[in-house]
Amino acid sequence: MIRLFAFRDNSCDPRKCTVKRLEKWGMVRVFDSLARIPKSSLILDPTAEQALSPADRSVPSITALDCSWEVLDTGEVTRWPVRRALPYLVAANPVNFGRPLRLTSVEAFAAALYIVGEKEQAEAVLSKFNWGLHFLELNADPLAEYAAAKNSTEVVAIQAAYMPD
Repeated sequence: MIRLFAFRDNSCDPRKCTVKRLEKWGMVRVFDSLARIPKSSLILDPTAEQALSPADRSVPSITALDCSWEVLDTGEVTRWPVRRALPYLVAANPVNFGRPLRLTSVEAFAAALYIVGEKEQAEAVLSKFNWGLHFLELNADPLAEYAAAKNSTEVVAIQAAYMPD
């Protein structure tokens, strides 16, 4: 089981915040400062140059950035030791259903967990949302292929087949 952390700046609607619900269920530890998150944690960062892959399986924890990118100190994020971008996936959440790369934090956690081989933990975090498990159904083929890849280079090559021209 991989520990889950989130940096949250309270900029989103708390009624729609997936991290707050996961925190309520004891599935994620939330921080209001990036400095308090262990440096060994892998940060899910869409601006990272390397894609998440099964090669990242040994990380002790995964951190989601649940915040407004307008106020985020991106300099602090870019200096983080382990940053990875998620590959191409489609959202299942009600706000962005069907839109590529518009994942909620819980969808990002689930995708990351699935790719690094923690499928049961991915299902557990998604099960707290009535639409959650649909995320795995909607992305079944790409997630299976990403999880079977050897490294980031292979993940990037696989995602090209799923991206619209």
